[in-house]
Parts: sequence; structure tokens; C-alpha cells
Amino acid sequence: MIFLKQVDIYLKKFPVLNFYPFNLEIFQNTKTIGFNTPVTLFIGENGTGKSTLLKAIAYKSGIHIWQSEFKLRCKKNPYEEDLYKTICLQWENGPVPGSFFGSQIFSHFTRNLEEWAVNDPEMLKYFGGKSLITQSHGQSLMSYFQSRYTIKGLYFLDEPETALSPSSLIELLNLLIKISQQGHAQFIIATHSPILMACPGIRIYSFDSPVIEPIKYEDTDYYKIYKNFMVNPDDFIKTKPV
Repeated sequence: MIFLKQVDIYLKKFPVLNFYPFNLEIFQNTKTIGFNTPVTLFIGENGTGKSTLLKAIAYKSGIHIWQSEFKLRCKKNPYEEDLYKTICLQWENGPVPGSFFGSQIFSHFTRNLEEWAVNDPEMLKYFGGKSLITQSHGQSLMSYFQSRYTIKGLYFLDEPETALSPSSLIELLNLLIKISQQGHAQFIIATHSPILMACPGIRIYSFDSPVIEPIKYEDTDYYKIYKNFMVNPDDFIKTKPV
């Protein structure tokens, strides 16, 4: 199911060109990003803008993003969260509900959910039926994914691999395949995981070039590095034991 068809970036709406994220060449050069698969991945090195764009699209979609309790900054960038003001979304049949998952803010969400469940224990049935904070971090993530993504919607995930073991990542991969085949959900995911990149029938967008553009799985640096490392790990180890 495709709900969100396209994102257009308007350079003329950029308030400045010398503050992040508007100083990134990739946003200045990219005009359109199309979505025609149930699962779309944003990949690229840290600082390339993939998570920033992910959040901007989610915010423009009207989807709430949980905020961390820690907000103090030594030096604040006044334009850091303004990218959403410069993009336009094209829908298949209008906006749909959904959710935004970020590994850094998930613990904040689980604590709030626990407090709500004190007065309304039935709320936990939407997240696997038991308290998320009584499970390991990885288990609570999978409980959330398995319960939340059965609901029709548009789902954003920002580096979900952070707290997941390889076996849990494979479990998430198979969950994405299963749900995308059921036709009720669309996923846009920022990731560094070559396991998630192996999801069949997806589109991968690379942020490691002057323009956001599609890339084949086998052409990604992630695939090449991991493959070469598994075959010849000694080639990558600079300090060898004596």
C-alpha cells in the first residue's frame, strides 16, 4: 500500500543557506523523492541529512514525534527543525495516521506508557499486552513493532537497529516483509543496517552523493564493506594482537 507518493523540496523556501540542514548540498540539489514501494530506506553516513529529512516528512504528515526530556543546548541552531516548512507532500488518497519511532526517544515513550497504564491497564494490549519496561530493550522494541504495525498507517523508523541483536534484526526484517505484503502499511526507514537493506522489493535512497538518488543493495558501501569484512577480516584490522 502506498499512501505517500512523493516529497518535493523547494530551495526557494530555504530561510538560509549557511545553517544546517539548509547548508547541505544534497538538499539544495534534490527536488523530488518518489515513493512507489511499501518499504523505502534512507541510507548514508552520519550527518548526511537522512534522519533530518525523515523527521521533516513525519512532521509534515501530521505525525507526532516524541521529544526527549533533555532539551538543554550549549548553542542552539534556530533552523535545525525547519526543513518541514520547505517540503510538500503528495498523497494517493489524502494523509493517513501513523507513528514515528526513534531509538533515542523510545525509552521516554515507554515510561509515559507505564504511567498511563497505572490508570488504564487496557492500554498495554496495544503494545503486546505487557509492560514494555519489564522487558529487555530489544524485546520491548519488538513487542512495540509487532503490535503497532498491524494498524493501517504510515510509519517512520529512525535507525531501529540501534538496540537490536542480529537475530532480532532478522525478525524485524521478516515483520516488514509480512506487513508490507498485507497491504495496510507504508514504511520509511533511516538505517545503517545491511540486514534491513536486504528486504526484497524495496527502494533504497542514498544520501552519500550530491543528490538523493536510488541505489541497488549490492552497490551500497554497507553491502561491500560487510561482505569484504566477512571474507577477509584481517584486511580491516589495523592493530593485530602480539
